[in-house]
Amino acid sequence: MPPVKKPAKRKKKATPPEEESIQFRIKRHHLNAILGLAIGLLLGYLIWGYEQPQAAAPASDVAAQIENLPRHEVTINSDDPVLGPEDAPITIVEFADFECPYCQRYALETHPRLLADFGDQVRFVFKDFPISSIHPNAYPAALAGQCALEQGVFWEYHDLLFSGRLGLERDAFLGYATELGLELGEFTVCLDEERYGDAVRADYNEAAGLGISSTPTFLINGIAVVGAQPYSVFAQIIEVELSQ
Repeated sequence: MPPVKKPAKRKKKATPPEEESIQFRIKRHHLNAILGLAIGLLLGYLIWGYEQPQAAAPASDVAAQIENLPRHEVTINSDDPVLGPEDAPITIVEFADFECPYCQRYALETHPRLLADFGDQVRFVFKDFPISSIHPNAYPAALAGQCALEQGVFWEYHDLLFSGRLGLERDAFLGYATELGLELGEFTVCLDEERYGDAVRADYNEAAGLGISSTPTFLINGIAVVGAQPYSVFAQIIEVELSQ
């Protein structure tokens, strides 16, 4: 088979992830890592539950559960949105979709409480995983978030997108940008030319290559937690990690 030519940078209109074949190839030496994460995700489903908030477990039970879970590494890139100090003892990597109601629940209810209660002890990393087959506005919303990141206000824009107050259409993206005082002309050009399509697809392909298939999916110090879990699940894992 002849080598696949890389597409020219930003010369053609970016295509949403679900409308093109995924551009990753799993090599043999990656299989063990991918299988390990898949097992970790499955354990995340079984232990924490999936989209089914449960009562808080005793701290000793959580510690025992964590001890038996695999930990996984995800690359944190220089252009990933990050909130919190680099040397924070806890890192939460979130793969999310701006049109996902469970991601919205986490963003509106759980994320603010974690910020308030744990502050600089946690570093939050956001990665785009727009599932366009069921959420047609997720990909353009991810692009808008990246354009806000370019102007240094990703997390404020992230909060407005998840608020859903103006919706998730082009006019809403421009409205949120206006509210935050962004340079609207540059933001509009960035959005319309899909400047960060490659970055969004890279996150998407990374998640798919790791075996992640639903949102939100979190890695808390490498421990997989899947679904719209209640604040107590995050807090207990964080507290156990901080105690070690």
